[in-house]
Amino acid sequence: MRAVAQRVSEARVEVAGACVARMGEGILALVGVAADDGPKDADELARKLCHLRIFEDAAGRMDRSLLDVGGTLGVVSQFTLLGDTRKGRRPSFSRAARPDRAAPLVEAVADAARSEGARIVTGRFGAQMRVSLVNEGPVTLWLDTRRGADHAPGNSTGRA
Repeated sequence: MRAVAQRVSEARVEVAGACVARMGEGILALVGVAADDGPKDADELARKLCHLRIFEDAAGRMDRSLLDVGGTLGVVSQFTLLGDTRKGRRPSFSRAARPDRAAPLVEAVADAARSEGARIVTGRFGAQMRVSLVNEGPVTLWLDTRRGADHAPGNSTGRA
């Protein structure tokens, strides 16, 4: 499971011109699910997002987590994070989970983060969404529940 996590002061998700999610300070996580991801990946990603120390303390160091600052976690599905761009000009999404498998796992990330004590907002799975945000810092991190030096964005190998 992959995520791009951005520290934000605000974010908003619209579908067909209507706001479906709005948040203030927190982390907006764009989440992609691979075909072989499972509930353990969702739990691991949720814990990481809730406990990442990317918010500044009184000394200006990134030493506080989402839970420490009482921020909100926005979870937005983004299958394109599984795109493989190594060949040609058109990405291959063959590693991405099918919607019937991915939707419950994206929801599992939100549920697991709620269990950690985070406030959650979500996009709408499968919808054409317009996501707007104010990235603070900017702080943007790539998270992946996979391990291994050969597993990088666009690389389809390596499961620990």
